[in-house]
Amino acid sequence: MSESAAVLAANTTFYRAFAAPDMAAMDELWASSLPVTCVHPGWDTLAGRDQVMESWRGILLGAGPPPIRCCNETAYVHGDLAYVMCHEVIARNQLVAINVFAREDGAWKMIHHQASPMAPGVERQEPPAAPTSRRLH
Repeated sequence: MSESAAVLAANTTFYRAFAAPDMAAMDELWASSLPVTCVHPGWDTLAGRDQVMESWRGILLGAGPPPIRCCNETAYVHGDLAYVMCHEVIARNQLVAINVFAREDGAWKMIHHQASPMAPGVERQEPPAAPTSRRLH
């Protein structure tokens, strides 16, 4: 499996856990030894694993998450860091999301999630092609 495919698989795991809702899978996906952050739509920045996971407990175990699906995913891999740009579809709303992953103990783990609403009427644009993986200095 290519690195891009592995990152996209981790991204799929995130959205499956979100939609299920599966708090155990969500907890397993997030990095445990690296710093993590999250910005839910309309929220301020959450920093630190405790704060981020508490937000997911509230979303997944509270009234339950809204039906969500991910589409138009593109992975960008840069050594041990990667991010996925995608769209989240929730009912009739579309959000743009960035999910950042880092390699932790040989697996791709989420270190940041951010989603923001797209303006009404914005046409979906093709994302730029993922560049060839290279190390950043």
